Amino acid sequence: MASSSDQFERVKAVILSCHEDTSAEEKINFYDTWAENYDQDVSVLEYYAPVFAAKTVSSHFTGARDTAVVLDVACGTGLVAKQLQNLGFRNFVGIDGSRAMLEMAKNIMLYQDLKLCMLGSQPLPFEQGVFDVVMIVGALSNGNVPVKVVRELCMVTKPGGYTCLTTRSNKDNLMYKTSLEQELGTLEKQGLWRSVQEVFIDQWERGITHHEQGYIPGAVYLYQKL
Repeated sequence: MASSSDQFERVKAVILSCHEDTSAEEKINFYDTWAENYDQDVSVLEYYAPVFAAKTVSSHFTGARDTAVVLDVACGTGLVAKQLQNLGFRNFVGIDGSRAMLEMAKNIMLYQDLKLCMLGSQPLPFEQGVFDVVMIVGALSNGNVPVKVVRELCMVTKPGGYTCLTTRSNKDNLMYKTSLEQELGTLEKQGLWRSVQEVFIDQWERGITHHEQGYIPGAVYLYQKL
């Protein structure tokens, strides 16, 4: 059996290989290949963003959780839905650009609907104002989902509903994080939503690059649609 150190080095190599991919198609191919081992690999990274995000939503959501409809954007294998189910939510719609990830999400039997969509290249296939909660966890980062998608997430959220977003705060992602926060603020100034809570976490996940020793930080943003 491989040691924990060997497992971590293997996972680092896998993820760093994704950073070499430049086109959207290459990114999707990477996630298709990674889907089967995704859950165990992010566990090695001590990646707890789904936990942080779900707890943030749970601490503010006052509606009926068993009837609330949650849109899980870039749902991957379903880690966010699992956390929210533990907190009483029951109705999930998932969307992702990877067919293989969607197949893994289908297997956990939590989603009422799963849709394939390339975020940023294709519009979200939903009407405006239909979801009680919209989650995007792990995908808002440099080289992944573009910041412009945030407006779409806001628009598909019901008035009074919540949009929860996360990003990393490590050195390699600071420029993206700044752009993201500017867009979040722009939508607030336009009266589309209000900031409910920002949570900054020092130990977001284990760092994987040579200049990231130990853990990297991250952030959760929660907004309520007006």
